[in-house]
Amino acid sequence: MKSILSFFDLTTGAASTVMETGRHIEAPNWTTDGAALIVNGGGRLYRVALNAPALHEIDTGFASRLNNDHGISPDGDLLAISDSTQTDGSCIYTLPAGGGTPRRVTRAVPSYWHGWSPDGKRLAYTARRGATFQIYTCPVDGGAETQVTSGFDHCDGPDYTPDGRWIWFNGERDDSVQLWRVRPDGGGPEQMTDDDRVNWFPHPSPDGSCVVYLSYESGTRGHPAERNVELRLMPAEGGAPRVLLALFGGQGTINVPSWSPDSRRFAFVQYEG
Repeated sequence: MKSILSFFDLTTGAASTVMETGRHIEAPNWTTDGAALIVNGGGRLYRVALNAPALHEIDTGFASRLNNDHGISPDGDLLAISDSTQTDGSCIYTLPAGGGTPRRVTRAVPSYWHGWSPDGKRLAYTARRGATFQIYTCPVDGGAETQVTSGFDHCDGPDYTPDGRWIWFNGERDDSVQLWRVRPDGGGPEQMTDDDRVNWFPHPSPDGSCVVYLSYESGTRGHPAERNVELRLMPAEGGAPRVLLALFGGQGTINVPSWSPDSRRFAFVQYEG
């Protein structure tokens, strides 16, 4: 299976290839300086410079079982990773952006990182603390966590809006997976999509104008890999989405925030073979 690391340019309406590799890579983040992408593969983390695309491993210390839930702090100084090397389930850590020893954030597992508050003080993640996965936040240095959602059969993919007023996520109820937004304190949940698609991983743009997300065919269970999917874009305040691109992907395509700092482009991975 070939991995094709790409970006979509909203100004031209076209996708471009950054690099292709025979290794399985996933979940690009765009660095805050706009110069590189961060991806994971084989339990490790890699930096891909846009001016000379190649996989350069980032030192993550003992963490060698990373999944595809990772991201960069708003100031560009830290990485958040989700790793299960030393725990029975995924645990969230932070480490210097250039690499180093991970520092544990969440005491309870499983916990999967997905979003960073704009002020850099809190992390948003999906976690199972009972029968279902719900959305939680906690201080970036660890401490008491706050449950944000309830009453869903499953929640995933939380990501803050750039003004910090909302957290977007995908929520499942009665076999329907739609996009929602909620206040960081858990108040005022609003359903933002309502169709027969299975909608995952919403990511608000840095300028606050729109949200990109991954859309599966009706009837899909979970967020599997190797499926025919669509990348869709919708206004940040709600409204009809438009299809940007149909591709072969799914799990690994756009799990985490991947917008360029200027909001013109976002990165994704598609697969072939």
